Amino acid sequence: MPPQGAWRRVASRVTIPLTDSAAPPPVPEQGLDVWFTGNRSALFWLALKSGFWTVLTLGFYRFWMKTRLRRWYWSAIRPGGHPLEYVGDPWEKLLGFFIAVVVLTFYIGIVNLVLMFVSFSVFQSSFVGYLASFAGVIPVWFYAQYRARRYVLARTRWRGVRFGLAAGAWGYAWRALMHWSITILSLGILWPRMTFWLEKYKTDRTRFGSARLHQGGDWRMLYRAAVPFGAGVLLLGLLALWMAVLDPLIPAGGMSWDAVSDEAGAAITYGFVPQGWSGPGRILLVFPVLMLMIYGIIHYRFVTKRILANHKTADGIYLRSNLKGLRISMIYVLGTTIAYTILAAGIAMVIGTALGVLGPLAFLEAQPGDGDLFGAVPRWLSFAVIAVMYLGVFLLWGVLHHTFVTFPLMRHMAITLDIGNVAALATVSQRARDAFAEAEGFAEALDLGAAI
Repeated sequence: MPPQGAWRRVASRVTIPLTDSAAPPPVPEQGLDVWFTGNRSALFWLALKSGFWTVLTLGFYRFWMKTRLRRWYWSAIRPGGHPLEYVGDPWEKLLGFFIAVVVLTFYIGIVNLVLMFVSFSVFQSSFVGYLASFAGVIPVWFYAQYRARRYVLARTRWRGVRFGLAAGAWGYAWRALMHWSITILSLGILWPRMTFWLEKYKTDRTRFGSARLHQGGDWRMLYRAAVPFGAGVLLLGLLALWMAVLDPLIPAGGMSWDAVSDEAGAAITYGFVPQGWSGPGRILLVFPVLMLMIYGIIHYRFVTKRILANHKTADGIYLRSNLKGLRISMIYVLGTTIAYTILAAGIAMVIGTALGVLGPLAFLEAQPGDGDLFGAVPRWLSFAVIAVMYLGVFLLWGVLHHTFVTFPLMRHMAITLDIGNVAALATVSQRARDAFAEAEGFAEALDLGAAI
């Protein structure tokens, strides 16, 4: 019997017809449904409590918060009724963060010093130095992405067997730079090519015990996931052609760009139609097109995961995903809207409180308290109250993001996944434990570990 509150997709039953042959019928490939247990309220309180301790400890508890949340999510995902296990240690995360900060401080400090010296000496400007400094961090960013994924897989187990990812972070970094360059030069047309080859690089180095995963398929198969976004781009181009060339929105006759922007700003502010403009209501068509493009981005991000999953194998074991792009988009848009609405309302409340406690001139003058509503409140207490409210708003935003975005996304992705030919699991043996000196510290230091 499945655990109470479990979710799964009901698989269809396959009937094998009897034959007159003396040979026994073929043995059907056995598959495993993936269950998802747990409930939203339990996750809400876990995220709220761990987030509260993170704020109280000025961020140090976030390594324990992330560990507890991962253990909750992993244990909720149960292929064939067996939960995944996350065995990461928050102390190694904390130590890894400190190691990464020291390394990055030395690297960025020395590199920036050299680049700024060269920039001033050769170009008599700091712009080139700043640009080169930014470009120098990009390979480290890709390196941190790969290392973070390797650490998470190394600390994940199923049925006692460890996952793993082979070393190759710098190889991933230079490949990512190459594919991004090709994608930018192609104006985004070759984006599916980049998505496929970077995922293939990581998948082909992934292990489940002694079994090695393989990413099959071809990068051209991902183009169908980009159809909604491509349609949005095409419609936006046609709309621009219509309003700029075929039937110009702005009357011809030498209107400067400053005059056009002034009239547009005034029209938005005061709600009138600029004189001489042809069909200004057509501008409203931009908004549904932009919404289609946003949907297309979300659709591409997750539908590519489904397509790639359906071409992943490991020593005879294969995956089958039935993820629904429209369902994922609804979850993402609705959950993000709820989280960011609360965030905006909270920030407005913090600003209102600051105006009331510190005074309306606090943001314009260096004398907070002049004319405030709570003049008797000590200055240090005013700042403390505002700081606590500010941190509390972002704490609540993080909790709601877990509750209304991460939770339903992971549940849908889990229950729409099947594992086929599980008889091959009998040949899988254990692998050695991977040791990490810096854990996922580089991802934390570069703010790549904001998710679970």
